[in-house]
Amino acid sequence: MMNLSGKRILVTGGGGFLGSHLLDSLRAAGCDNVCAPRRRECDLTRAGDVEQIFSSFRPEILIHGAAVVGGIGANRAQPGRFFYENAIMGIQLIEAARRYSVAKTVVLGTICAYPKYTPVPFREEDLWIGYPEETNAPYGIAKKALLVQCQTYREQYGMNAVFLLPVNLYGPRDNFDLGTSHVIPALIRKCVEARDAGAEEVELWGDGSPTREFLYVQDAADAIVAATARYDGAEPVNIGSGHEISIFALAEKIAAMTGFRGRFRWNTSQPNGQPRRCLDITRAAREFGFRAATGLDDGLRQTIAWYAENRPQPPLQMAAAVGSLAAAAGR
Repeated sequence: MMNLSGKRILVTGGGGFLGSHLLDSLRAAGCDNVCAPRRRECDLTRAGDVEQIFSSFRPEILIHGAAVVGGIGANRAQPGRFFYENAIMGIQLIEAARRYSVAKTVVLGTICAYPKYTPVPFREEDLWIGYPEETNAPYGIAKKALLVQCQTYREQYGMNAVFLLPVNLYGPRDNFDLGTSHVIPALIRKCVEARDAGAEEVELWGDGSPTREFLYVQDAADAIVAATARYDGAEPVNIGSGHEISIFALAEKIAAMTGFRGRFRWNTSQPNGQPRRCLDITRAAREFGFRAATGLDDGLRQTIAWYAENRPQPPLQMAAAVGSLAAAAGR
């Protein structure tokens, strides 16, 4: 087991959804020498920026969580960008970690790397039995290439590089932009806005039949810290909850939790995505003792509460709030 306290830890993607929770988990583990540059400070697609951060910080541990991510729509709109930027960031970082003799490299992959028709539950051994689901294949293949790099660098150079496969994440601080968000934040926002507007209908993509597995983001962050300290193997490791739910049932659950009483109209002209997703999580439990601590209902309640407190106010609400403040000031 590696003692992480006091180590110089470079975290990529620290300004993102998962990255911000990962920084919280590292601080809770006593890690006070963490570098998490933002893209404006260090563009990981540029070799010179990668070289500069390694030469100046000299990390002992690298946790690579930076990624260009989005839902089905974003993946369909920008497949070239999703492939190139995710591949080039990881390739350059892993190579720099090798050249600078980083003691431990942890690379975060994606559940999208699995083949479209993977037997359920997804076992790590099945990563190579077919092609990923078409709408997010460029992203999944770019990330899977980094697994090959980790394994071949371990074989040739003796590099301690491990590869984790987080399932679909959700939770506070998620991305609620409907153009780029994943399914849970998109559903929450659509239901809340429809409820507030008194709308009777919300359109959703597909037919609701696909299943997904979801993991609360803080659980994922804790899993990454545990793997960084305790896992040194060459084989990839699934990080998930081990439970699946259909998109139809998920939508009904979120509607009830947000108070949306209308109906869903399923747009079957739009893709469903991968038919099923549910992970075999026995390797994570065996290798570094990880089991998800947050159930879906509790996690959804916390996510909805965070969105309610942090979402931008509609213009009329903002005007009313300003008027209230002015009235209060007059009194």
